[in-house]
Amino acid sequence: MKKIRIGVIGIGDISDVYLNNLKKYDAVEVIACASRGLEKAQRKAVQHGIPKAYASGAEVIADPEVDLILNLTTPQAHYEYNLAALKAGKHVYTEKPLAMTYAQGKELVALAKEKGLLLGCAPDTFLGGRLQTIRELIDSGKLGHITGGGAYFIGHGHEFHHPAPAFFYQPGAGPLYDMGPYYITALLSLLGPVQRVCAMATKAADTRTVPSGPSKGQVLPVDVDTHINAILEFDSGTIVTLTCSFDVWDSEMPRMELYGTEGTVLIDEKAPISGPNLFGGDALLRTSAEYRWADPARSAAHVNTPWTVIPNHHPFNSISHAENPRGIGLVDMVYALAQHRKPRASGDMALHSLEVMECILKSAHEHIFCEPETTFERPAPLPLDFPASETAH
Repeated sequence: MKKIRIGVIGIGDISDVYLNNLKKYDAVEVIACASRGLEKAQRKAVQHGIPKAYASGAEVIADPEVDLILNLTTPQAHYEYNLAALKAGKHVYTEKPLAMTYAQGKELVALAKEKGLLLGCAPDTFLGGRLQTIRELIDSGKLGHITGGGAYFIGHGHEFHHPAPAFFYQPGAGPLYDMGPYYITALLSLLGPVQRVCAMATKAADTRTVPSGPSKGQVLPVDVDTHINAILEFDSGTIVTLTCSFDVWDSEMPRMELYGTEGTVLIDEKAPISGPNLFGGDALLRTSAEYRWADPARSAAHVNTPWTVIPNHHPFNSISHAENPRGIGLVDMVYALAQHRKPRASGDMALHSLEVMECILKSAHEHIFCEPETTFERPAPLPLDFPASETAH
């Protein structure tokens, strides 16, 4: 297959993970990178052996040798660069979210289809070993029909650890747009499209003060909801509670759990950043046979059988934030291009996720049910031998 030549726009901290990972795959080659300053781009190019460095994203997009744009800019710039790249005839893979608004995302997806280009979007953590293991469990029927569930991103914001946390409390961020895409994309990959949404939202304070670090003492305006509760009804009939909050000091809630007619599966790590935004980690299972009332001895002692760790034989199981398989969604998109199929981390799914988030806020602010107009095809499971299985096509 033809090697796809990639141009990277935006070379912040996250870029090193992408660039290190992409070197592992013969199907892609990073040939250009750009920053807002040429010197920074040149340093990154030398660090990773990239032939070309540019002082602007526009220059990368204009490079005739670049086939695909990897957009790692801040969320406010996603739409601008994604649109320009598609207009220039480039395939696009972008960090989340696809755009700042559903209307912008809809325009991007329509343009990509009109021009016959592929559009992909992070997060690709749903392709990691833990969520693929849960997907396999669901598809096998061992859980029965999934009737409900819960997903909980619960923490106290970013001013305690981030050097420049102001953005997280402005439109386009907040807990829903910052971390929500990981949780919503995980649910979409497991359960399919959302049919209806209802929600309520609030914020604990109008300002926050940075307690430490380079911005210590800075007062941050809070212009977004920082505690959101939503109920998502899926086309399958599954009903899931979603909580995204920057207003909680600590919690004993699992990060995600799904309830089937034959059992429950959950992700139960307690750190605020250890849920579906990680590729690896354990998933726990308890079936109807392990319910304490199913056994008189356990029932009398009021003791359940311990949760079973589900054997995980899938690739991409890192639980590190500094070193993880981020970018496998892009690599899958490159193989999708060669095979004339839809990528797993597709623009359609990212657009649906974006619309669901917008529906959540619309429901909360207007006190209505909101029904998304978009849909998507649930992506196929990732092969156990990816990418070797893809090269056989």
